Amino acid sequence: MLPSKLEGKFNMDDCIFCKIVSGDIPSIKIYENDHVVAFMDINPVSNGHSLVIPKVHAENLWEIPEAALAAVHTASKKIVKAMTKAMGPVSVAAVQLNGKGVNQVVMHYHLHLIPRAEDGEALTLTVWEMIPGDMDVINRTGAAIAAAIENNQD
Repeated sequence: MLPSKLEGKFNMDDCIFCKIVSGDIPSIKIYENDHVVAFMDINPVSNGHSLVIPKVHAENLWEIPEAALAAVHTASKKIVKAMTKAMGPVSVAAVQLNGKGVNQVVMHYHLHLIPRAEDGEALTLTVWEMIPGDMDVINRTGAAIAAAIENNQD
């Protein structure tokens, strides 16, 4: 169940995505239900690039209620299936950024669905050199993250 207005931020006056949800700013909607809106990105990385957002305002992965997160990803599955049928991409990248340090521009949780056509350019975010890491550092970091998860069960 999604949070009530008392439990979550539902409309942020200065948030462009909240204005899209409310209908104050137009968008090219491709999907909507009670919990999410999906629309075409007006600055597409590739043809078909779309965004899926929760109707509840949450800035990032740390803030989004679990039910809203599940609704975004459930809708994204439906949209990717339709995108595949309509466009026939070879693959689709699902990209989600958290914070200005990784170039999140609109501070409202959103999932980019970026299709790649067979003859399309590589999506640079999905291409990197496979260089083995320092296993001691990887083990220490993994242990620290696992311990933090265990000590902070929500």
